[in-house]
Amino acid sequence: MSHNCPFDLIVITGPTATGKTRLAALLADKYYGEIISADSRQVYKNMDIGTGKDLNDYIINNKKIPYHLIDIRNPGYEYNVYEYQNDFLKAFNLVKSNNKQAILCGGTGFYIESVLSGKRIIEVPVNKELRKELEEYSFEKLVNILASMKKLHNKTDITERKRLIRAIEIEKHKNDNEENIKNYPKFNYIIFAINFERRIIRERITYRLKKRLEEGMINEVENLMKAGLSPEKLKYYGLEYKYITEYITSEIDYDSMFKNLNTGIHQFAKRQMTWFRRMEKNGYKIHWIDGKQSDNDKIAKIDSFF
Repeated sequence: MSHNCPFDLIVITGPTATGKTRLAALLADKYYGEIISADSRQVYKNMDIGTGKDLNDYIINNKKIPYHLIDIRNPGYEYNVYEYQNDFLKAFNLVKSNNKQAILCGGTGFYIESVLSGKRIIEVPVNKELRKELEEYSFEKLVNILASMKKLHNKTDITERKRLIRAIEIEKHKNDNEENIKNYPKFNYIIFAINFERRIIRERITYRLKKRLEEGMINEVENLMKAGLSPEKLKYYGLEYKYITEYITSEIDYDSMFKNLNTGIHQFAKRQMTWFRRMEKNGYKIHWIDGKQSDNDKIAKIDSFF
């Protein structure tokens, strides 16, 4: 082990196409670490190119860096953040029992935050009695009920009746299950995020998209269809799977598929940045790393915190 790291968990994140996996693997090589993925789509088997698993990035000096939470579910399954919190804990405990450094790497901000928040996210079942009771109330009264339960910073909860009732249901369930929510461990962590100026991220996204199409991303989607996944199910997995499915089923031509996909990934990168900025506003300290630096300089910058 070349260094001791004072943190239970090193987080490497940033928008898509910034080289997170490679940096995390180099870090794992140096700090005797194992990587835990924070990517909501890399959990699926046989969905490799479209989700950007880039498994070659885990090979450093002819050694394969161990990784977790990749290829753990079959395609067609709808994985969620509740399961992720539980799976993360199992993976984290396993890494610790191997006396290794845990490195959380990925771009799904919701998953990263769910692990760092110290609050267990609970799956909220439908409460039929409560719904029946709330159906009787006016819209205004429902808004007041929700306002008495939580700060209404999320405007989407109060735009339509159905969402409003669901939001009340969630808050009530949280209040009734306070104890279960509190028992998610709090980690001693440090967050690093790679970033480039927007123009460069756009160029990197377009370059990577062309490369993935050359590597057989369309074949990958065709094989999933042959294995029995319906077009609707494939579209559920977003971006790459949505537009490539539309191309395969002749809803759009190749050029439209490429253009829609390229634009969609750029927008996704912007949404990721918005999520990270919001995390910063909410008190998460993120140390930004300039993507243009060499690997050695990036590692040196991270080293300086330990």
